Amino acid sequence: MTTRYDAVVVGAGPNGLAAAIVLARAGLSVLLREACEQPGGAARSLSLTLPGFVHDPFSAIHPLSVGSPFLATLPLARHGLEWVYSPAAVAHPFDDGSAVVLERSLEATAASLGPEGGSYTRLLAPLVRDWERTMREVLAPIHLPGSPLALARFGVRGLRSAHGVARSLGGGPAAALFAGNAAHAGLPLTAPASAAFGLVLCGAGHAVSWPFPAGGAGNLTRAMTAHFRELGGTFELNAPVRKLDELPPARATLLDLTPRQVLAIAGDRLPAGYARALRRFRYGVGVFKMDWALSAPIPWRAEACRRATTVHLGGNLDEIARAMQLPGEGRHPDRPFVLLAQHTLFDPTRAPAGQHTAWAYCHVPNGSTVDMSERIEAQIERFAPGFRDIVLARSALAPADLEALDANLVGGDVNGGSPALGQLFFRPVRTISPYRTPIPGVYLCSASTPPGGGVHGMCGYHAARRVLRDLGR
Repeated sequence: MTTRYDAVVVGAGPNGLAAAIVLARAGLSVLLREACEQPGGAARSLSLTLPGFVHDPFSAIHPLSVGSPFLATLPLARHGLEWVYSPAAVAHPFDDGSAVVLERSLEATAASLGPEGGSYTRLLAPLVRDWERTMREVLAPIHLPGSPLALARFGVRGLRSAHGVARSLGGGPAAALFAGNAAHAGLPLTAPASAAFGLVLCGAGHAVSWPFPAGGAGNLTRAMTAHFRELGGTFELNAPVRKLDELPPARATLLDLTPRQVLAIAGDRLPAGYARALRRFRYGVGVFKMDWALSAPIPWRAEACRRATTVHLGGNLDEIARAMQLPGEGRHPDRPFVLLAQHTLFDPTRAPAGQHTAWAYCHVPNGSTVDMSERIEAQIERFAPGFRDIVLARSALAPADLEALDANLVGGDVNGGSPALGQLFFRPVRTISPYRTPIPGVYLCSASTPPGGGVHGMCGYHAARRVLRDLGR
Protein backbone atom coordinates (compact mmCIF):
# COMPACT_ATOMS: atom_id res chain seq x y z
CA MET A 1 0.00 0.00 0.00
CA THR A 2 3.02 2.29 0.28
CA THR A 3 3.87 1.98 -3.43
CA ARG A 4 2.61 4.92 -5.47
CA TYR A 5 1.52 4.44 -9.09
CA ASP A 6 0.64 6.90 -11.78
CA ALA A 7 -2.55 4.91 -12.42
CA VAL A 8 -4.47 2.03 -10.86
CA VAL A 9 -6.99 0.08 -12.96
CA VAL A 10 -9.60 -1.99 -11.13
CA GLY A 11 -10.86 -4.92 -13.21
CA ALA A 12 -8.86 -6.84 -15.81
CA GLY A 13 -11.54 -7.46 -18.42
CA PRO A 14 -10.86 -6.43 -22.03
CA ASN A 15 -11.59 -2.78 -21.23
CA GLY A 16 -9.50 -2.70 -18.08
CA LEU A 17 -6.63 -4.32 -19.95
CA ALA A 18 -7.03 -1.87 -22.82
CA ALA A 19 -6.94 1.11 -20.46
CA ALA A 20 -3.90 -0.25 -18.64
CA ILE A 21 -2.05 -0.82 -21.92
CA VAL A 22 -2.78 2.70 -23.20
CA LEU A 23 -1.49 4.24 -19.98
CA ALA A 24 1.57 1.99 -19.83
CA ARG A 25 2.40 2.78 -23.47
CA ALA A 26 2.38 6.45 -22.50
CA GLY A 27 5.10 5.75 -19.94
CA LEU A 28 2.96 5.73 -16.80
CA SER A 29 3.48 3.27 -13.97
CA VAL A 30 0.28 1.19 -13.87
CA LEU A 31 -1.16 -1.31 -11.40
CA LEU A 32 -3.93 -3.56 -12.74
CA ARG A 33 -5.95 -5.14 -9.94
CA GLU A 34 -8.37 -8.03 -10.54
CA ALA A 35 -10.75 -9.74 -8.10
CA CYS A 36 -10.61 -13.17 -9.78
CA GLU A 37 -7.76 -15.67 -9.87
CA GLN A 38 -7.27 -15.02 -13.58
CA PRO A 39 -7.71 -11.91 -15.71
CA GLY A 40 -10.04 -11.55 -18.67
CA GLY A 41 -13.48 -10.75 -17.30
CA ALA A 42 -15.83 -12.06 -19.99
CA ALA A 43 -12.94 -13.15 -22.23
CA ARG A 44 -11.82 -16.33 -20.50
CA SER A 45 -11.70 -20.07 -21.17
CA LEU A 46 -12.59 -22.76 -18.64
CA SER A 47 -13.04 -26.53 -18.43
CA LEU A 48 -16.81 -26.72 -17.95
CA THR A 49 -17.66 -30.28 -18.99
CA LEU A 50 -15.06 -33.08 -19.38
CA PRO A 51 -11.25 -33.21 -19.24
CA GLY A 52 -9.66 -32.10 -22.49
CA PHE A 53 -12.59 -29.92 -23.62
CA VAL A 54 -11.95 -26.15 -23.67
CA HIS A 55 -15.00 -23.91 -23.35
CA ASP A 56 -15.57 -20.15 -23.43
CA PRO A 57 -18.15 -19.43 -20.71
CA PHE A 58 -18.72 -15.90 -22.02
CA SER A 59 -17.59 -14.30 -25.29
CA ALA A 60 -16.62 -16.75 -28.00
CA ILE A 61 -16.68 -15.07 -31.43
CA HIS A 62 -14.85 -11.79 -31.92
CA PRO A 63 -15.71 -9.69 -34.99
CA LEU A 64 -15.39 -6.51 -32.93
CA SER A 65 -11.95 -7.55 -31.66
CA VAL A 66 -10.41 -7.83 -35.13
CA GLY A 67 -12.47 -4.78 -36.15
CA SER A 68 -11.36 -2.70 -33.16
CA PRO A 69 -9.37 0.42 -34.08
CA PHE A 70 -7.38 -0.03 -30.85
CA LEU A 71 -6.80 -3.78 -30.58
CA ALA A 72 -5.59 -3.79 -34.18
CA THR A 73 -2.62 -1.64 -33.06
CA LEU A 74 -1.38 -4.16 -30.47
CA PRO A 75 1.34 -6.76 -31.21
CA LEU A 76 -0.84 -9.61 -29.96
CA ALA A 77 0.40 -12.12 -32.54
CA ARG A 78 3.87 -11.71 -31.04
CA HIS A 79 2.39 -12.94 -27.78
CA GLY A 80 0.84 -16.04 -29.30
CA LEU A 81 -2.60 -14.87 -30.39
CA GLU A 82 -3.81 -16.60 -33.55
CA TRP A 83 -7.19 -15.88 -35.15
CA VAL A 84 -9.20 -18.73 -36.66
CA TYR A 85 -11.45 -17.94 -39.62
CA SER A 86 -14.20 -20.25 -40.79
CA PRO A 87 -15.14 -20.22 -44.50
CA ALA A 88 -18.35 -18.29 -43.71
CA ALA A 89 -19.10 -15.94 -40.82
CA VAL A 90 -22.70 -16.93 -39.99
CA ALA A 91 -25.23 -19.54 -41.09
CA HIS A 92 -28.96 -19.19 -40.50
CA PRO A 93 -30.98 -22.38 -41.18
CA PHE A 94 -34.70 -22.69 -41.91
CA ASP A 95 -37.25 -25.45 -41.35
CA ASP A 96 -37.21 -26.60 -44.97
CA GLY A 97 -33.58 -27.71 -44.68
CA SER A 98 -32.12 -24.67 -46.43
CA ALA A 99 -29.90 -21.99 -44.90
CA VAL A 100 -28.74 -18.48 -45.70
CA VAL A 101 -25.05 -17.76 -45.16
CA LEU A 102 -23.20 -14.54 -44.42
CA GLU A 103 -20.13 -14.98 -46.60
CA ARG A 104 -17.01 -12.84 -46.37
CA SER A 105 -17.88 -11.65 -49.88
CA LEU A 106 -20.78 -9.21 -49.97
CA GLU A 107 -21.37 -10.09 -53.61
CA ALA A 108 -21.55 -13.83 -52.91
CA THR A 109 -23.96 -13.28 -50.02
CA ALA A 110 -26.20 -11.04 -52.13
CA ALA A 111 -26.21 -13.58 -54.97
CA SER A 112 -27.46 -16.28 -52.59
CA LEU A 113 -30.36 -14.09 -51.44
CA GLY A 114 -32.14 -14.11 -54.79
CA PRO A 115 -34.51 -11.15 -55.30
CA GLU A 116 -33.50 -9.68 -51.92
CA GLY A 117 -29.82 -9.51 -52.88
CA GLY A 118 -30.07 -6.05 -54.41
CA SER A 119 -31.58 -4.42 -51.35
CA TYR A 120 -29.07 -6.22 -49.11
CA THR A 121 -26.19 -4.87 -51.21
CA ARG A 122 -27.55 -1.32 -51.13
CA LEU A 123 -27.82 -1.52 -47.34
CA LEU A 124 -24.37 -2.96 -46.62
CA ALA A 125 -22.09 -1.80 -49.44
CA PRO A 126 -21.49 1.75 -48.11
CA LEU A 127 -20.65 0.42 -44.64
CA VAL A 128 -18.29 -2.27 -45.93
CA ARG A 129 -16.56 0.22 -48.22
CA ASP A 130 -15.98 2.71 -45.36
CA TRP A 131 -15.60 0.12 -42.62
CA GLU A 132 -12.48 1.42 -40.88
CA ARG A 133 -13.57 5.05 -40.92
CA THR A 134 -17.09 4.19 -39.79
CA MET A 135 -15.91 2.02 -36.91
CA ARG A 136 -13.62 4.79 -35.65
CA GLU A 137 -16.70 7.00 -35.45
CA VAL A 138 -19.18 4.43 -34.12
CA LEU A 139 -16.89 2.95 -31.45
CA ALA A 140 -16.39 6.30 -29.75
CA PRO A 141 -18.24 8.64 -27.37
CA ILE A 142 -20.12 11.70 -28.63
CA HIS A 143 -17.59 13.80 -30.55
CA LEU A 144 -17.02 15.95 -33.59
CA PRO A 145 -16.72 13.28 -36.31
CA GLY A 146 -13.59 13.02 -38.38
CA SER A 147 -15.57 11.25 -41.12
CA PRO A 148 -18.98 12.95 -40.94
CA LEU A 149 -20.31 11.46 -44.20
CA ALA A 150 -19.50 7.90 -43.15
CA LEU A 151 -21.10 8.47 -39.74
CA ALA A 152 -24.18 10.11 -41.27
CA ARG A 153 -24.71 7.22 -43.70
CA PHE A 154 -24.51 4.79 -40.81
CA GLY A 155 -26.77 6.88 -38.58
CA VAL A 156 -29.57 7.24 -41.10
CA ARG A 157 -29.99 3.47 -41.15
CA GLY A 158 -28.72 2.59 -37.70
CA LEU A 159 -31.22 4.72 -35.79
CA ARG A 160 -34.11 2.77 -37.31
CA SER A 161 -35.59 -0.37 -35.78
CA ALA A 162 -34.07 -3.67 -36.87
CA HIS A 163 -37.54 -4.92 -37.73
CA GLY A 164 -38.13 -1.99 -40.06
CA VAL A 165 -34.81 -2.44 -41.83
CA ALA A 166 -35.36 -6.19 -42.11
CA ARG A 167 -38.79 -5.63 -43.66
CA SER A 168 -37.24 -3.26 -46.18
CA LEU A 169 -35.00 -6.13 -47.32
CA GLY A 170 -38.06 -8.11 -48.35
CA GLY A 171 -39.05 -10.09 -45.29
CA GLY A 172 -37.44 -13.36 -46.45
CA PRO A 173 -33.98 -14.88 -45.94
CA ALA A 174 -32.18 -11.52 -46.04
CA ALA A 175 -34.53 -10.21 -43.36
CA ALA A 176 -33.91 -13.25 -41.14
CA LEU A 177 -30.14 -12.93 -41.60
CA PHE A 178 -30.20 -9.25 -40.66
CA ALA A 179 -32.57 -9.79 -37.73
CA GLY A 180 -30.38 -12.54 -36.31
CA ASN A 181 -27.40 -10.23 -36.28
CA ALA A 182 -29.39 -7.37 -34.75
CA ALA A 183 -30.65 -9.73 -32.02
CA HIS A 184 -27.16 -9.89 -30.49
CA ALA A 185 -27.98 -6.59 -28.76
CA GLY A 186 -30.69 -8.22 -26.67
CA LEU A 187 -33.19 -5.50 -27.63
CA PRO A 188 -36.65 -5.96 -29.09
CA LEU A 189 -36.27 -5.75 -32.85
CA THR A 190 -38.86 -2.98 -32.84
CA ALA A 191 -36.70 -0.76 -30.61
CA PRO A 192 -35.27 2.45 -32.11
CA ALA A 193 -31.58 2.11 -33.07
CA SER A 194 -31.69 -1.69 -32.84
CA ALA A 195 -30.75 -1.73 -36.54
CA ALA A 196 -27.31 -0.35 -35.63
CA PHE A 197 -26.27 -3.70 -34.20
CA GLY A 198 -27.39 -5.59 -37.27
CA LEU A 199 -25.47 -3.19 -39.48
CA VAL A 200 -22.27 -3.49 -37.45
CA LEU A 201 -22.30 -7.28 -37.27
CA CYS A 202 -23.34 -7.83 -40.89
CA GLY A 203 -20.77 -5.25 -41.97
CA ALA A 204 -18.09 -6.91 -39.86
CA GLY A 205 -18.86 -10.25 -41.49
CA HIS A 206 -18.01 -8.81 -44.88
CA ALA A 207 -15.22 -6.46 -43.84
CA VAL A 208 -13.25 -8.54 -41.30
CA SER A 209 -15.32 -11.75 -40.87
CA TRP A 210 -16.15 -13.30 -37.48
CA PRO A 211 -12.99 -15.05 -36.25
CA PHE A 212 -12.14 -16.40 -32.80
CA PRO A 213 -8.91 -16.94 -30.85
CA ALA A 214 -7.30 -20.33 -31.44
CA GLY A 215 -7.37 -22.41 -28.28
CA GLY A 216 -10.00 -20.33 -26.50
CA ALA A 217 -11.05 -16.74 -25.78
CA GLY A 218 -8.62 -16.79 -22.86
CA ASN A 219 -5.75 -16.58 -25.35
CA LEU A 220 -6.82 -13.06 -26.31
CA THR A 221 -6.56 -12.13 -22.63
CA ARG A 222 -3.19 -13.89 -22.30
CA ALA A 223 -1.79 -11.94 -25.23
CA MET A 224 -3.06 -8.60 -23.87
CA THR A 225 -1.74 -9.48 -20.40
CA ALA A 226 1.69 -10.37 -21.82
CA HIS A 227 1.85 -7.07 -23.69
CA PHE A 228 0.88 -5.14 -20.55
CA ARG A 229 3.66 -6.85 -18.58
CA GLU A 230 6.06 -6.19 -21.45
CA LEU A 231 5.29 -2.48 -21.05
CA GLY A 232 6.24 -2.65 -17.36
CA GLY A 233 2.75 -2.99 -15.92
CA THR A 234 2.09 -4.59 -12.55
CA PHE A 235 -0.64 -7.18 -11.89
CA GLU A 236 -2.48 -8.12 -8.70
CA LEU A 237 -4.84 -11.10 -9.06
CA ASN A 238 -7.32 -12.49 -6.55
CA ALA A 239 -7.44 -8.97 -5.10
CA PRO A 240 -11.02 -7.69 -4.81
CA VAL A 241 -11.59 -4.03 -4.04
CA ARG A 242 -14.26 -3.26 -1.45
CA LYS A 243 -13.59 0.46 -1.03
CA LEU A 244 -11.55 2.99 -2.97
CA ASP A 245 -9.51 3.65 0.18
CA GLU A 246 -8.03 0.16 -0.14
CA LEU A 247 -6.15 1.16 -3.29
CA PRO A 248 -2.61 2.53 -3.27
CA PRO A 249 -2.08 6.23 -4.00
CA ALA A 250 -2.34 7.10 -7.70
CA ARG A 251 -2.79 10.12 -9.91
CA ALA A 252 -5.67 8.35 -11.65
CA THR A 253 -7.91 5.40 -10.75
CA LEU A 254 -9.91 3.70 -13.50
CA LEU A 255 -12.81 1.38 -12.71
CA ASP A 256 -13.71 -1.39 -15.15
CA LEU A 257 -16.94 -1.82 -13.21
CA THR A 258 -20.64 -1.32 -13.86
CA PRO A 259 -22.64 1.27 -11.87
CA ARG A 260 -23.75 -1.22 -9.21
CA GLN A 261 -20.15 -2.03 -8.24
CA VAL A 262 -19.10 1.62 -8.49
CA LEU A 263 -21.81 2.53 -5.98
CA ALA A 264 -20.65 -0.27 -3.71
CA ILE A 265 -17.02 0.82 -3.53
CA ALA A 266 -17.32 4.58 -4.03
CA GLY A 267 -20.91 5.50 -3.15
CA ASP A 268 -19.91 7.24 0.08
CA ARG A 269 -17.68 9.63 -1.89
CA LEU A 270 -20.04 10.37 -4.78
CA PRO A 271 -22.26 13.47 -4.87
CA ALA A 272 -25.90 12.57 -4.27
CA GLY A 273 -27.01 13.58 -7.77
CA TYR A 274 -24.40 11.44 -9.52
CA ALA A 275 -25.16 8.49 -7.25
CA ARG A 276 -28.87 8.82 -8.08
CA ALA A 277 -28.05 8.82 -11.80
CA LEU A 278 -26.02 5.62 -11.38
CA ARG A 279 -28.92 3.98 -9.55
CA ARG A 280 -31.22 4.87 -12.48
CA PHE A 281 -28.89 3.07 -14.90
CA ARG A 282 -30.79 0.27 -16.59
CA TYR A 283 -29.31 -3.17 -17.08
CA GLY A 284 -30.36 -5.16 -20.12
CA VAL A 285 -31.86 -8.61 -20.47
CA GLY A 286 -29.89 -11.58 -19.22
CA VAL A 287 -28.67 -14.65 -21.02
CA PHE A 288 -28.89 -18.37 -20.28
CA LYS A 289 -25.66 -20.01 -21.43
CA MET A 290 -24.89 -23.64 -22.34
CA ASP A 291 -21.78 -25.58 -23.36
CA TRP A 292 -21.52 -29.16 -24.56
CA ALA A 293 -18.88 -31.82 -25.02
CA LEU A 294 -19.86 -33.76 -28.15
CA SER A 295 -18.85 -37.09 -29.61
CA ALA A 296 -19.24 -35.85 -33.20
CA PRO A 297 -19.97 -32.66 -35.18
CA ILE A 298 -23.50 -31.26 -34.92
CA PRO A 299 -25.65 -33.10 -37.54
CA TRP A 300 -27.12 -30.07 -39.30
CA ARG A 301 -29.85 -30.74 -41.83
CA ALA A 302 -28.55 -27.79 -43.90
CA GLU A 303 -25.05 -28.59 -45.15
CA ALA A 304 -24.19 -24.87 -45.26
CA CYS A 305 -24.21 -24.75 -41.45
CA ARG A 306 -20.98 -26.76 -41.44
CA ARG A 307 -19.13 -23.85 -43.10
CA ALA A 308 -19.70 -21.30 -40.33
CA THR A 309 -18.49 -21.13 -36.74
CA THR A 310 -21.60 -19.15 -35.75
CA VAL A 311 -25.12 -20.46 -36.39
CA HIS A 312 -28.28 -18.46 -35.62
CA LEU A 313 -31.28 -20.58 -34.69
CA GLY A 314 -34.52 -18.66 -34.87
CA GLY A 315 -36.44 -19.30 -38.05
CA ASN A 316 -37.97 -16.36 -39.91
CA LEU A 317 -38.14 -12.67 -39.06
CA ASP A 318 -41.46 -12.85 -37.22
CA GLU A 319 -40.31 -15.71 -35.00
CA ILE A 320 -37.06 -13.95 -34.13
CA ALA A 321 -38.95 -10.73 -33.38
CA ARG A 322 -41.26 -12.52 -30.96
CA ALA A 323 -38.39 -14.30 -29.22
CA MET A 324 -36.58 -10.99 -28.71
CA GLN A 325 -39.70 -9.11 -27.53
CA LEU A 326 -40.56 -11.38 -24.61
CA PRO A 327 -37.45 -11.17 -22.35
CA GLY A 328 -37.80 -7.41 -22.00
CA GLU A 329 -41.38 -7.99 -20.86
CA GLY A 330 -40.24 -10.45 -18.20
CA ARG A 331 -41.32 -13.52 -20.19
CA HIS A 332 -39.49 -16.55 -21.56
CA PRO A 333 -40.01 -17.60 -25.20
CA ASP A 334 -40.94 -21.22 -25.87
CA ARG A 335 -38.80 -21.00 -28.99
CA PRO A 336 -35.88 -18.76 -27.99
CA PHE A 337 -33.54 -17.22 -30.50
CA VAL A 338 -30.37 -19.27 -29.97
CA LEU A 339 -26.87 -18.09 -30.85
CA LEU A 340 -24.57 -21.08 -31.30
CA ALA A 341 -20.85 -21.50 -31.95
CA GLN A 342 -19.06 -24.67 -33.09
CA HIS A 343 -15.37 -23.87 -32.68
CA THR A 344 -13.90 -27.35 -33.04
CA LEU A 345 -14.95 -27.71 -36.67
CA PHE A 346 -12.14 -25.23 -37.36
CA ASP A 347 -10.00 -25.42 -34.19
CA PRO A 348 -9.43 -29.07 -33.15
CA THR A 349 -7.19 -28.01 -30.25
CA ARG A 350 -10.26 -27.42 -28.07
CA ALA A 351 -11.33 -31.07 -27.74
CA PRO A 352 -9.84 -34.60 -27.75
CA ALA A 353 -9.23 -36.06 -31.20
CA GLY A 354 -12.43 -36.69 -33.11
CA GLN A 355 -14.63 -34.98 -30.51
CA HIS A 356 -16.17 -31.51 -30.44
CA THR A 357 -17.57 -28.65 -28.40
CA ALA A 358 -20.61 -26.44 -28.84
CA TRP A 359 -21.44 -23.10 -27.21
CA ALA A 360 -24.85 -21.41 -27.16
CA TYR A 361 -27.06 -18.97 -25.33
CA CYS A 362 -30.49 -17.37 -25.48
CA HIS A 363 -31.89 -14.15 -24.02
CA VAL A 364 -34.00 -14.23 -20.86
CA PRO A 365 -35.34 -11.60 -18.44
CA ASN A 366 -32.61 -10.03 -16.32
CA GLY A 367 -31.96 -12.22 -13.28
CA SER A 368 -34.13 -15.07 -14.58
CA THR A 369 -34.10 -18.33 -12.63
CA VAL A 370 -35.85 -20.37 -15.34
CA ASP A 371 -33.87 -23.32 -16.71
CA MET A 372 -33.82 -22.86 -20.51
CA SER A 373 -31.76 -25.98 -21.23
CA GLU A 374 -34.60 -28.00 -22.72
CA ARG A 375 -35.80 -25.13 -24.91
CA ILE A 376 -32.31 -24.39 -26.22
CA GLU A 377 -31.65 -28.02 -27.06
CA ALA A 378 -35.06 -28.31 -28.71
CA GLN A 379 -34.12 -25.43 -31.03
CA ILE A 380 -30.87 -27.18 -31.95
CA GLU A 381 -32.69 -30.46 -32.55
CA ARG A 382 -35.15 -28.61 -34.77
CA PHE A 383 -32.39 -27.83 -37.25
CA ALA A 384 -30.01 -30.69 -36.38
CA PRO A 385 -32.03 -33.88 -35.63
CA GLY A 386 -29.99 -36.26 -33.50
CA PHE A 387 -28.06 -33.54 -31.65
CA ARG A 388 -28.91 -34.93 -28.20
CA ASP A 389 -27.53 -38.33 -29.25
CA ILE A 390 -24.01 -36.94 -29.53
CA VAL A 391 -23.97 -35.07 -26.20
CA LEU A 392 -21.32 -36.45 -23.84
CA ALA A 393 -21.73 -33.77 -21.16
CA ARG A 394 -23.38 -30.37 -20.79
CA SER A 395 -22.92 -27.23 -18.71
CA ALA A 396 -25.72 -24.75 -18.05
CA LEU A 397 -25.12 -21.28 -16.61
CA ALA A 398 -28.11 -19.21 -15.52
CA PRO A 399 -27.82 -15.42 -15.11
CA ALA A 400 -26.84 -15.76 -11.45
CA ASP A 401 -24.09 -18.25 -12.38
CA LEU A 402 -22.68 -15.85 -14.97
CA GLU A 403 -22.70 -12.98 -12.49
CA ALA A 404 -20.92 -15.16 -9.92
CA LEU A 405 -18.15 -15.78 -12.46
CA ASP A 406 -17.96 -12.11 -13.53
CA ALA A 407 -19.58 -9.47 -11.31
CA ASN A 408 -19.96 -7.11 -14.28
CA LEU A 409 -22.58 -9.46 -15.79
CA VAL A 410 -25.34 -8.10 -13.56
CA GLY A 411 -28.41 -10.31 -13.81
CA GLY A 412 -26.79 -12.05 -16.78
CA ASP A 413 -26.51 -8.83 -18.81
CA VAL A 414 -23.48 -9.32 -21.09
CA ASN A 415 -23.52 -5.76 -22.49
CA GLY A 416 -22.73 -3.78 -19.34
CA GLY A 417 -26.19 -2.22 -19.39
CA SER A 418 -29.09 -1.91 -21.79
CA PRO A 419 -28.02 -0.56 -25.22
CA ALA A 420 -31.47 1.02 -25.74
CA LEU A 421 -31.43 4.43 -27.41
CA GLY A 422 -31.57 6.32 -24.11
CA GLN A 423 -28.31 4.68 -23.00
CA LEU A 424 -26.67 4.12 -26.36
CA PHE A 425 -24.81 7.43 -26.55
CA PHE A 426 -24.88 8.65 -22.94
CA ARG A 427 -23.90 5.99 -20.43
CA PRO A 428 -23.84 5.51 -17.53
CA VAL A 429 -25.03 9.10 -16.96
CA ARG A 430 -25.93 11.96 -19.28
CA THR A 431 -22.71 13.91 -19.60
CA ILE A 432 -20.33 15.03 -22.31
CA SER A 433 -17.44 13.40 -20.40
CA PRO A 434 -18.77 9.90 -19.54
CA TYR A 435 -15.44 8.53 -18.30
CA ARG A 436 -14.87 11.09 -15.54
CA THR A 437 -16.63 10.77 -12.22
CA PRO A 438 -17.16 13.68 -9.79
CA ILE A 439 -14.43 12.20 -7.58
CA PRO A 440 -11.15 13.87 -8.61
CA GLY A 441 -8.88 11.41 -10.36
CA VAL A 442 -11.46 8.59 -10.54
CA TYR A 443 -12.69 7.41 -13.94
CA LEU A 444 -14.95 4.72 -15.40
CA CYS A 445 -13.74 2.45 -18.23
CA SER A 446 -16.20 -0.46 -18.38
CA ALA A 447 -18.79 -1.45 -21.00
CA SER A 448 -21.18 0.78 -19.07
CA THR A 449 -19.45 3.69 -20.82
CA PRO A 450 -19.43 4.43 -24.57
CA PRO A 451 -19.37 2.62 -26.92
CA GLY A 452 -20.82 -0.17 -24.77
CA GLY A 453 -20.67 -3.95 -24.90
CA GLY A 454 -18.45 -6.12 -27.06
CA VAL A 455 -14.85 -7.33 -26.88
CA HIS A 456 -13.27 -4.31 -28.57
CA GLY A 457 -11.45 -2.55 -25.71
CA MET A 458 -12.66 0.84 -26.92
CA CYS A 459 -14.28 1.83 -23.61
CA GLY A 460 -10.94 1.36 -21.88
CA TYR A 461 -9.07 3.04 -24.71
CA HIS A 462 -11.18 6.20 -24.65
CA ALA A 463 -11.17 6.36 -20.85
CA ALA A 464 -7.37 6.11 -20.76
CA ARG A 465 -7.09 8.81 -23.42
CA ARG A 466 -9.27 11.04 -21.22
CA VAL A 467 -6.92 10.38 -18.30
CA LEU A 468 -3.86 11.25 -20.36
CA ARG A 469 -5.42 14.52 -21.48
CA ASP A 470 -6.32 15.39 -17.91
CA LEU A 471 -2.76 14.63 -16.82
CA GLY A 472 -1.35 16.80 -19.59
CA ARG A 473 0.13 13.79 -21.36
